[in-house]
Formats: sequence, structure tokens, C-alpha cells
Amino acid sequence: VIKCKAAVAWEAGKPLSIEEVEVAPPKAHEVRIKIVATAVCHTDAYTLSGADPEGCFPVILGHEGAGIVESVGEGVTKVKKGDTVIPLYIPQCGECKFCKNPKTNLCQKIRITQGKGVMPDGTSRFTCKGKQIYHFMGTSTFSEYTVVADISVAKIDTAAPLDKVCLLGCGISTGYGAAVNTAKVEPGSTCAVFGLGGVGLAVIMGCKIAGATQIIGIDINKDKYAKAKEFGATECISPQDSKKPIQEVLVEMTDGGVDYSFECIGNVRVMRAALEACHKGWGVSVIVGVAAAGQEISTRPFQLVTGRTWKGTAFGGWKSVDSVPKLVTEYMSKKIKVDEFVTHTLPFDKINEAFELMHSGK
Repeated sequence: VIKCKAAVAWEAGKPLSIEEVEVAPPKAHEVRIKIVATAVCHTDAYTLSGADPEGCFPVILGHEGAGIVESVGEGVTKVKKGDTVIPLYIPQCGECKFCKNPKTNLCQKIRITQGKGVMPDGTSRFTCKGKQIYHFMGTSTFSEYTVVADISVAKIDTAAPLDKVCLLGCGISTGYGAAVNTAKVEPGSTCAVFGLGGVGLAVIMGCKIAGATQIIGIDINKDKYAKAKEFGATECISPQDSKKPIQEVLVEMTDGGVDYSFECIGNVRVMRAALEACHKGWGVSVIVGVAAAGQEISTRPFQLVTGRTWKGTAFGGWKSVDSVPKLVTEYMSKKIKVDEFVTHTLPFDKINEAFELMHSGK
């Protein structure tokens, strides 16, 4: 058993608490990882807020991390002690019907136990003050050591800087993949990206790499426009600057609507606007943001009858074990940006400050 520091969420709506936890050794088909760097994501904040129907407490949150394999359980063949890895919140077992189908990346092998905050055998590897602590998204990267299923880990280039590539565990991969895998943006196309946080910037990057010629960034926070343009946005607009609904503004700006739109906020009203901003006949809108529990989307069916397509994406459609190492290689060869997404680097015990910076849009 390893004793180490972790940021424990004891209950919903309360700040994280840095505690000494015990991390049990990995069982069969499990891997124990020394986490070197982790990022914070709105999904962690969503669960911490208490709005997540799957949220269990006390829990160790975190799902964008990178580290070194400390030990492996019996039967683990794909990684060994000392390997550099990224934990994966969407695993890839290679055996279930989802993994065998090229149309999806949503491996279901451990979905039920992962959603309940436990390892595939139904138990936890974390304890603190004599209490069992739940796992989160199969990763729990807000701990100096974590245990994950062997199908939830990608072995990556040992030369990769872990404080950067940890971001490929969720946000950057999600946005980039939404553009290149889910929407399949084509050269010369027009795109609109709603929400210019980390995921939105990654969508813009993907649209640019795919050859889009017009990329419109949409956000009410104008402080985000300069960064969006750095990533490839050709212009940025705020819905608050017009009396007309934003979809009407976009339809006028683009001679009938955009070819591709992306909702990167998790707001169901914005999802509708993103669909209705698409061009009749061929426009495709991709939902990337996660809406709160129980919310529903709506539009007039005529929007779809007249040739628009509504899609969604999780982790950008990447088959995780296969794709994450390739994404790291793309970063190392400067095909995709990663460093530019990092605004602040804080010591682990300042993790609550990191959440404050995220909530304030900084």
C-alpha cells in the first residue's frame, strides 16, 4: 500500500481537501500509476457541484492526467513498470461490440462499474481516514498515485512533457476530434464554434487543420477572442452585440448558414442555436458540451427535414488506446498545439485555486 497526497471531494459543493490517502496495489488487469501532472476540467467541477446524477462521494476526481507506471497487476501485458502513460476515461478493450465497430469509440467493457465509482471487481483502491474513497471516470488523477484498469491506459512517447500532454486525456483530444472525426470538416468550409474555452479552442484548431477557410468563434467573454484568433478563428462575435438571435446573425454572415457548427458549452439553448445556424441541405452541428442532468434539446423537426444533421461526440471519437499515443506524436512533431492551451501551472495543493481560475474564465 502506498501512502500519498490526494485531493479528496468529501461532499458535493465543498472545496477539495488535500489528504493523506492509502492506495492499494493493483489487482489482476490493473495498473498503478504515479501521476506527474493533472489538469482541471469542467466535468470535474460538474460532478463536484452535485449536479451529476452519477456523482458519488467521497471521491478523488480528475481525468486529465499523465504519469509513470509504478506497478502492474497479474495478467497486464500492454504496459510495464516505468512506462510513460496517460489514463483514459473512455477505455478500449478491443473485444466488446463497440470496440469492434469502427463507427464508435465508446467501449462499454467497464462502463457500469466505472459509473459507480469502483474498479471492475466492484471495489475501490483508495482509503482515507478509514473510509473507502470512490474512483472517478476510471482515472482519479487528483492523487499522487492512482489505480486504473489496464484497458484504461495509453502508453506514450517517454520524451513527451507530462505537464503538457496530460491535456490530451480529455479537452484537446475532444475538441480536435469533434472537428476531424465527428464532423469531418472539409477544406474550404465555414465553421462556427460556440464557447471559446479549452475545448472550443481545440475545435478551432481542428477546423483549421482540416482546411476550413472561415472559422467564427462565439463567446460572451471578449477576453477570449485574441486566443481564439491565435488558434485559427477568422473572426469572433458575441451574441450580446445583436438584438437578433445569434443563429440569424450567423446565417446572414455566411450566406445561408455555416457548413459545420460546434457547441462547446453544455447549454441546451445554445445547442439549438448551433443547429439552426447551419446551412440548409448539408449543415452539420456537433454537440460537444455536456448539459446538466435532465435537460433536453429541442428544435423544429423541419430543421432536420431540410437537410441539417445533429450529432454528438465523446472524447472526439478517438479510439483511446490506439489514438492517444498518435496524438502525442502529432504534438511532438508540431502538427497540433498543446503548450498554448496552458494558462497557469500551480502546485498540487493549490488545486482549488485552479478551479477558481477555470470558473472565472481565466
